[in-house]
Amino acid sequence: MTTPPVGPGRARQAIVYRQGALGRRPSVPVDAAELERRARRKMSRAAWAYVAGGAGEGATMRHNRAAFERWRIVPRVLHGVTARDLGTEVAGTPLRAPLLLAPVGAGALIRRDSDVLIARGAAAAGVPYIFSNQGSSPMERTATAMGDTPFWFQLYWSTDEPLVDSLVGRAEACGARAIVVTVDTTMLGWRPQDLNLGSLPFARGLGIAQYTSDPRFLELAGARPAGGERPPVTLGAIRTLLSISRAHPGGFWANLRSPLPRKAVETFLDVYSNPGHDWTQLATLRSRTSLPILIKGILHPDDARRAVEAGVDGIIVSNHGGRQVDNAVASLDALAGIRAAIGPEPTVLLDSGIRTGADVFVALALGANACLLGRPHLYGLALAGADGVRQVAENVIAELDLTMALTGAASVSALDPSLLARAAG
Repeated sequence: MTTPPVGPGRARQAIVYRQGALGRRPSVPVDAAELERRARRKMSRAAWAYVAGGAGEGATMRHNRAAFERWRIVPRVLHGVTARDLGTEVAGTPLRAPLLLAPVGAGALIRRDSDVLIARGAAAAGVPYIFSNQGSSPMERTATAMGDTPFWFQLYWSTDEPLVDSLVGRAEACGARAIVVTVDTTMLGWRPQDLNLGSLPFARGLGIAQYTSDPRFLELAGARPAGGERPPVTLGAIRTLLSISRAHPGGFWANLRSPLPRKAVETFLDVYSNPGHDWTQLATLRSRTSLPILIKGILHPDDARRAVEAGVDGIIVSNHGGRQVDNAVASLDALAGIRAAIGPEPTVLLDSGIRTGADVFVALALGANACLLGRPHLYGLALAGADGVRQVAENVIAELDLTMALTGAASVSALDPSLLARAAG
């Protein structure tokens, strides 16, 4: 008799149930609704507003979830499939499962050293992490925490071209496997939850560690490049750092390395994103890096076609988690049209609205090659640090594996629209 292999779904269940027999429950809820509820209780008002808030009245966030609810998975039985292969490759990066952790800035609102903790959790789960350009730890430090697990770097295109080159060069040097250019945030959307609190983390020095650790940025801010003599710490600088500390836990420590805290903040606000960013500028990136390039924030088929014609290595269908344009099209609704426009070969990833392994299954069946998980991994971070990130990622992968088992899908390449039905009405 041959014993069927134990996939990640049954393995995760076994751990939880065995601990349950000893009276121990998971420190991180395995269902999305309770995960969100408990994380909210852990976060400050400013942290919750930034992480969970969306643009305008939140219609796009609701659309993202409604889009998944319009699809039904159709289980298949007696198929004889006992083993699943969740492995795949996107843009040259091998994945143990079709899941990456999405970049989310200003994580120090939740926990000090957030990026390092997320990296440790991602590495423990064997899931790549896309470092945020608005991270709270320098990319080099976060890269060390990833160990041998692959990671990518998200780029916001600055108004200063040498800064773009510096950030890309640093990402290459510390081992990033791809550059993800976010193109839907050339300016911040209208975010009432943040606005009602008057809370922009970057204005308080949170989420700008990629900049304050960058020699070109320090030059722009009037500080000496890295390696130069540090200017004296003034009373004004100390007061600024203390005010950051009082306003947001972790802010003080996130800015200790910045010799000119207030000037650094002002410089960041001047240069961080480029409202004039266009296809011509984007085309120059191919000659500026040898890394694969993915474009994040595509929702229109014509933009997808143009990106493919420009030679990018992948498209990420995304509405920024509903944080940029209110009442925008759901990412999942945009996916089918984009896949039809560009054909089956180009790499397409999806984010915005992903909460569960069943969501990942639906997205893959509709044409995505992999998915990015955003808010849920930050909720895990809030509840249990690095181990919370690990648990959230492993739970999503476990449910994906079990869903594949119960539909007879032996590999992620076997997922297609035949395993789905459109909901009536």
